[in-house]
Amino acid sequence: MRPNDLPLYELSAMLSSGELSSEHLTMCCLETADRTDDSVGAFLTLCRDDALRSAREADRLISSGKGMALTGIPFAIKDNICTEGIRTTCASKLLSGYIPPYSATAVRSLENVCAVMLGKTNMDEFGMGSSCENSAFRPVQNPIAPGRVPGGSSGGSAAAVASGMACFALGSDTGGSVRQPAAFCSVVGLKPTYGRVSRYGLVPFASSMDTIGPITRDVRSNAIVFEAISGHDPMDMTSSSEAAETVSGSLDNSDIRGLRIAIPDMGATGTGLSECVEKAVLDAASVFESLGAKCVETVLPFDIRTLAAYYAISAAEASSNLARFDGIRYGSDAPQNGELDVRQFRSLGFGTEVQRRIILGTYVLSSGYGRDLYSKSLSRREYVRSAFRAAFSEYDLILSPVTPDPPPPLGRFKASPSEMYYQDVFTVPANLAGLPAISVPAGRDSSSGLPVGIQLTAPHFAESLLYRAAYLFEKEISDGKSRK
Repeated sequence: MRPNDLPLYELSAMLSSGELSSEHLTMCCLETADRTDDSVGAFLTLCRDDALRSAREADRLISSGKGMALTGIPFAIKDNICTEGIRTTCASKLLSGYIPPYSATAVRSLENVCAVMLGKTNMDEFGMGSSCENSAFRPVQNPIAPGRVPGGSSGGSAAAVASGMACFALGSDTGGSVRQPAAFCSVVGLKPTYGRVSRYGLVPFASSMDTIGPITRDVRSNAIVFEAISGHDPMDMTSSSEAAETVSGSLDNSDIRGLRIAIPDMGATGTGLSECVEKAVLDAASVFESLGAKCVETVLPFDIRTLAAYYAISAAEASSNLARFDGIRYGSDAPQNGELDVRQFRSLGFGTEVQRRIILGTYVLSSGYGRDLYSKSLSRREYVRSAFRAAFSEYDLILSPVTPDPPPPLGRFKASPSEMYYQDVFTVPANLAGLPAISVPAGRDSSSGLPVGIQLTAPHFAESLLYRAAYLFEKEISDGKSRK
């Protein structure tokens, strides 16, 4: 087995003991990218020389006894998270040459412990999409299900981890963009509580819902990265002052006996549900009950009305946030015939999906019918928040699908954008309410062999509970496989 296929907590122990060097591990990741990324398309920028320099510095730090859990571990960053001196394109032609003068707080947190940044990963342009086919540069292929989408918009990050090109990655999640690709690529993805991880340096899509989250091969590794990037940041006015948690070290003592877990009525979404996805959730419920939890079906706001409210609000915020990209301050100049033509610049710079959402958002914010739609969407958001408050007064966790379907073939979402939007029905409620949620692999469909994930959602700032339950589930199904 290649070292870059191991969980990062095992790699950390091997680095600490001297069994493995960060330089060798980094070379393994880069060689894997050289062999496979032409077909996968996970990276937009690879920083080979910088990564190897950082790896050698990490080895020196470890040999002096000053290494930490992530010291020397190679990782990737979604290309809408700013990196000082390294281009950050948001997978858009409009920002193809943009180089930020600063790094995001989450990136600095990883640099401070001398983790090794490999490069920037591909994504749906400005985070708008659920397939990673809306990149201005190239689509991303699912590395474990060739010919299928990897999910989006953090599909490049998930594909890099799933294929061994990176030991972990950062993504962003506005309506499911960490959790959905994690499910499609059979890795673990966390959307933290809103405000738990700083948004400073994250190029905004919908500011009231954007979050940065880790993508890893397993639950314990995910908790280690979460611990490193979470915490209060005075540079982000939405950053929470809630005390940071240490989770990873206590996972082996996890116990969920007596927990009450709610399951939504999966037939009430209004979008349809694949049989294999429903089976995965019901099988997961059986696993949790075997561990001493009690699973109960109840009414929850996973439905098409919540989905519609999300798209109205997120498009409105995107329309406002993307107004800054006018050809004056960012991006390459469009042909201007001697004058700056903002409309021409934006029509040439933005892709089809981004234009679609800007137009929708502009309509939602317009006077008359549009404003009425926005007001109704905000009311629905308040309903979602109150529904979750009521649910968590009675239940400890919510178990649901991540998406209604396993990963579809490449091209399907391009031909049917509405089908792409329907895939978000189980993920957007957590963003509207600001709740933490985690996607965990639940095996593969027995007939198609496609990966399926489950989602756990918890009350605000209850990431430790999420990790404990997810860890026990992961361990149980892994033990089950080893017994077969």
